Amino acid sequence: MSGHGNLEEIEETDGFSFGGLFRRYRTPLLAAASLVVFCLVGYAIMQLTNEVRYDDVVGALAATRPSAILLALFFTALSFLALIFYDLNAIEYIGKKLPFPHVALTAFSAYAVGNTAGFGALSGGAIRYRAYTRLGLSPEDIGRIIAFVTLSFGLGLAGVAAIALIVIADEIGPLIGVSAFLLRLIAGSIVAILGAVMIIGRDGRVLDIGPVAIRLPDSRTWSRQFLVTAFDIAASASVLYVLLPQTAIGWPVFLAVYAIAVGLGVLSHVPAGLGVFETVIIASLGSAVNIDAVLGSLVLYRLVYHVLPLLIAVLAVSAAELRRFVDHPAASSMRRIGGRLMPQLLSALALLLGVMLVFSSVTPTPDQNLEFLSNYLPLPMVEGAHFLSSLLGLALVVAARGLGQRLDGAWWVAVFSALAALTLSLLKAIALVEAAFLAFLIFGLFVSRRLFNRQASLLNQALTASWLMAIAVIVVGAVVILLFVYRDVEYSNQLWWQFEFTAEAPRGLRAVLGITIISSAIAVFSLLRPASFRPEPATDEGLVRAVEIVMKQDTADANLVRMGDKSIMFSENGDAFIMYGRQGRSWIALFDPVGDHRAVQELVWRFVEAARAAGCRAVFYQISPALLSHCADAGLRAFKLGELAVADLRTFEMKGGKWANLRQTASRAQRDGLEFAVVEPQDVSSVIDDLAAVSTAWLEHHNAKEKGFSLGAFDSDYVSSQPVGILKKDGRIVAFANILVTESRQEGTIDLMRFSPDAPKGSMDFLFVQIMEYLRGQGFTHFNLGMAPLSGMSKREAAPVWDRIGSTVFEHGERFYNFKGLRAFKSKFHPHWQPRYLAVSGGGNPMIALMDATFLIGGGLKGVVRK
Repeated sequence: MSGHGNLEEIEETDGFSFGGLFRRYRTPLLAAASLVVFCLVGYAIMQLTNEVRYDDVVGALAATRPSAILLALFFTALSFLALIFYDLNAIEYIGKKLPFPHVALTAFSAYAVGNTAGFGALSGGAIRYRAYTRLGLSPEDIGRIIAFVTLSFGLGLAGVAAIALIVIADEIGPLIGVSAFLLRLIAGSIVAILGAVMIIGRDGRVLDIGPVAIRLPDSRTWSRQFLVTAFDIAASASVLYVLLPQTAIGWPVFLAVYAIAVGLGVLSHVPAGLGVFETVIIASLGSAVNIDAVLGSLVLYRLVYHVLPLLIAVLAVSAAELRRFVDHPAASSMRRIGGRLMPQLLSALALLLGVMLVFSSVTPTPDQNLEFLSNYLPLPMVEGAHFLSSLLGLALVVAARGLGQRLDGAWWVAVFSALAALTLSLLKAIALVEAAFLAFLIFGLFVSRRLFNRQASLLNQALTASWLMAIAVIVVGAVVILLFVYRDVEYSNQLWWQFEFTAEAPRGLRAVLGITIISSAIAVFSLLRPASFRPEPATDEGLVRAVEIVMKQDTADANLVRMGDKSIMFSENGDAFIMYGRQGRSWIALFDPVGDHRAVQELVWRFVEAARAAGCRAVFYQISPALLSHCADAGLRAFKLGELAVADLRTFEMKGGKWANLRQTASRAQRDGLEFAVVEPQDVSSVIDDLAAVSTAWLEHHNAKEKGFSLGAFDSDYVSSQPVGILKKDGRIVAFANILVTESRQEGTIDLMRFSPDAPKGSMDFLFVQIMEYLRGQGFTHFNLGMAPLSGMSKREAAPVWDRIGSTVFEHGERFYNFKGLRAFKSKFHPHWQPRYLAVSGGGNPMIALMDATFLIGGGLKGVVRK
């Protein structure tokens, strides 16, 4: 395309600036920064716990009172009850209403996964997107829910910490080495800012930021959500507080420390704040509480507040799966929601248990267990079980991503790894708790087997930067634990070759080495392997097969594949395809997949994975609401593009008052001597020169050039492939439009519509009317008038920023594009308006994706600049 080189030059130029470099490599740079933070945190923990020994931590764990554990469970339940109300308040805020059981299951699962995994691939936002799309919410609504719960938690956390600091600054100052006055000054400033925002938005006031208007929550919403957030933070802080031994630190002081630790853990972008949260707690409480007791309490806190809710969520969804033959509507509805959640829940659980296996490989086995094993098993079997279980843990971590994508290969890997690890956990250490967790994972996998139906290779799934960072964090964490546990063991080369039942340090060293080597190989394979699929122009054979598929389905726009300017990705069975183009670093699919609906899901996944493997973002352009759930499953976010106008030909009659203007236009056109006719494909060649002359005159008159991708260009083969509607005046063709149809006769549309500069006024309206009447006479039921860009964008005060920007451009962007005029023209035909969306993968910027699509349609930068 003529402008493609220009765009690449722009991207390369941006690459020389720090801003451009960061934008291009933002995700891997943030992942690397998070890893550096975690390494620093690991070093800090080693320094803070210099006097602590592993046996002391185990002793502190064993000394925890059963009553403290029961209280921790109680406060965990209260915290998650509060978390459910985040979603309930958000849904009420956007003016929607959903069944409480569905919201409760979704919110509980979202927080169970989000608290445990913490990074984008397994975030609570993805859980909500998958579940709420099934409940009928639009992408805009789900985006507002996610924004509401994220912002409310952040502001609530800041507010709780600030208020607590003001009250107990004199007590917490000495703990962290900061003066009480400075703490109160910072906390007071935070409270003042939050109070000002609350006062400004007390009546739901709209805040104008440039062209964007944002409606702030009213005072009632603010206060109610703040109470929910404060209750949640207080309950979750109490979980850890009751697990700590008796201490002179009061609960208010601890609440402030806890809020700060949670906030820093979130800001670090380390999965689940692992290490960061612990470092803040140890640094703050180390002078008042024995550090070994603090470490033991932190381990229990992670188990009670993070692991247990995830297990409960898996159990709840598994119960719904086991009752899948129940006919009750409520059970069926809950099962559908559970089917959307289960892959993500099992993915998080597999990740968690993989980490457990890795970390257990570097911690000592109780002496009595080793003594028992030495009486029945040979040493090589114990050594091999110990080493292999750590590698199986890494296999579970890798399989976790595939489970989230419902890969059948990932299911098999997870089942095999969990079964093998369960057996080895008994052989290496009689680890009954570890075996029980693995058995729970196996149970969940078998119960939900039907959900993992994507027949794709696990090896073809390139791990993203976030997943590689997570694996690196696990490896670094294993090294830190190894150094902590065996800090009194003096290192020597002989350690690597010591094979004894009591030689635990060498066993841990060998496990860490194996994990490091295998994880490094996985990272190198993911980063350096060649792309498994490269876009190629459509072949003649491929075009013939695609056209055959197009003619058997209902979407007339799919005939744009005939242009031959797009690549084609066929389904495994060859009964469906995606047509797409590449611009910059975007792979852009046009419309929904075409063909057998059973192949749609797999095609969406294949396209997203192929784009990712090529180092590009996947983009779906002008897709229908029916595709949104599949895009959500593949991790794409959707943004409204506009609305498609579809007229019902079964009720189309030029009678009645609402058609008066069009009747007058048609009558005037007939008085001007315009005559309509349809030229069948086999006869188009006889008038192709006349059509070319009209097209050339139209382009010159409008100072335009041919477009592409989502629009056809004048090409004799393309124009001759379908019927053409023409208008003649005095025997000369003055206007034409090619008519796109399929054999199902469900829908017809037009692509090119061009007329001579001397064509009578109203020729376009008349041509539309005549084509619609022709299609109705041929038995077609609908006429697709095309999309009105940015039409129907929400103007509500609570609308997302994307909609606000789009609505503003629609209202005031006439100098750039005839947005209102195009909508008004299509409205003459009284169509039904159907939303159309842009879906972007990997949290990509929708503006960049939309710009790439615009360049692709316009033929590059020059084509866009020209009219």
